[in-house]
Amino acid sequence: MIGAMRERVVAACDGASKGNPGPAGWAWVVADASESPVRWEAGPLGRATNNVAELTALERLLAATDPGVPLEIRMDSQYAMKAVTTWLPGWKRNGWKTSGGKPIANQDLVVRIDELLDGRSVEFRYVPAHQVDGDRLNDFADRAASQAATVQEPAGSGLGSPEPPPAPDAPAKAPRSRSRGGSARTAKASPSKGSSRTIKAKFPGRCQCGRSYAAGESIAKNDSGWGHPECRAAETV
Repeated sequence: MIGAMRERVVAACDGASKGNPGPAGWAWVVADASESPVRWEAGPLGRATNNVAELTALERLLAATDPGVPLEIRMDSQYAMKAVTTWLPGWKRNGWKTSGGKPIANQDLVVRIDELLDGRSVEFRYVPAHQVDGDRLNDFADRAASQAATVQEPAGSGLGSPEPPPAPDAPAKAPRSRSRGGSARTAKASPSKGSSRTIKAKFPGRCQCGRSYAAGESIAKNDSGWGHPECRAAETV
């Protein structure tokens, strides 16, 4: 557990799925007083969806931190964040069912997160993923989750692991002539060729770099369709 001498703990968590569903992993990281990564953990999930990976990352972070210390959690998953900040109270009142009477998705994880949040002071903060000069804690968690999904091995400061490297499927290593199929359907609008404008993805999809992106995540047009904004930037350099 994190010691209770701190007035507030700042942390981030993230999940990754190489295929959605596909090989998946989760990760969390806790910062020191200067918001530098100081303690982290990541683990494999076998085959799972992005949503399961994101919720698992949150559940593991909550379980690993002191419930008596206020916690700020930075996340890039709108699904996981809305699940616990917007939808959860209604689901709970409705017996863990949707408004249509169907069991909610990933109920076991949502119920466990609800139990871990009980009586705690937790502030959720959304941070956009894959941004140049973006949130360093979210970037750390993103890289650790991606590594865990790829290698399917646990890692972390408690295991003596080094800081997670850039994702094995980073844009610089990606072929540029791969699949175009269906990518244009992932967004509501098409910026003109060469535009640097980003939009929110309407559906989950896969970037030319091989990594997937979630609905609601910022994406930009590149030569192969739609994908992460930094992947488009890599093409134009």
